[in-house]
Amino acid sequence: MHKKILILNGPNLNLLGEREPGQYGEISLEQLEVDLRGEFPDTELLFYQSNHEGDLVDRLHEAHRSGMDGIAFNPGAYTHTSVALRDAVKAITTPVIEVHLSNIYAREAFRHFSYLAPVCRGQISGLGITGYNLAVRWLCLSP
Repeated sequence: MHKKILILNGPNLNLLGEREPGQYGEISLEQLEVDLRGEFPDTELLFYQSNHEGDLVDRLHEAHRSGMDGIAFNPGAYTHTSVALRDAVKAITTPVIEVHLSNIYAREAFRHFSYLAPVCRGQISGLGITGYNLAVRWLCLSP
């Protein structure tokens, strides 16, 4: 079955590959897109990144309303601060997998809490860009 999946990225992920490569890796967001398209040629992948919370809320709503099959979402720092994103994920029926490049539980204490984790289907943390691959794979296999 052909799946449509949104890869949604939050603040500062537009600097992937440039910003703290020791923490987040050396691959750019553009290269991640190329890699994922190559790994999942039979899956319709849509990519969106924004540094603005409301834009991310709008994209979650749009994904739900347009019948997307799933969302791999790296909310960045909004993970630890955004009740609005939590409410948006909770309000939709589209399955969401929370993805983090770094292990948020091995970092500063304020990063150990996720507002989104309780309302997502799952969370992948600390596996670098492989986390996106695993999230998409799960979303492709889920009913």
